[in-house]
Amino acid sequence: MEMKELTRAEEQLMQVLWQLKKAYVKDIIDQLPEPKPAYNTVSTFIRILETKGFVGHTAFGKSHEYHPLISKEQYQNFATDKLLNGYFDNSVKRMFSFFVQKEKIDMKEADEILKLIEKLKDK
Repeated sequence: MEMKELTRAEEQLMQVLWQLKKAYVKDIIDQLPEPKPAYNTVSTFIRILETKGFVGHTAFGKSHEYHPLISKEQYQNFATDKLLNGYFDNSVKRMFSFFVQKEKIDMKEADEILKLIEKLKDK
């Protein structure tokens, strides 16, 4: 099955589910910031995530305990590839330059990136 892109709301719920590993809807709501969404709203989005193949569930009577079927790392790879291919012609250099121009990288991060590059050169 081809992985689909998440909406902002779906991604927010997946972030909670990735953190909790398994949860009931009420557990997910507890982790969301104020103002808390309605139970039915979260339940509907979770069912959409099930349809998209991101979430599975275990039934306990009428209750469902949800768990991620797609790991955070799998989605991170998908989203990064989509960003890199769609906006930077698959060039890490162009993406990095963009973040530097937009001042999204501070000196500490730049130092860490340089260390990673030096480590890569040593391989």
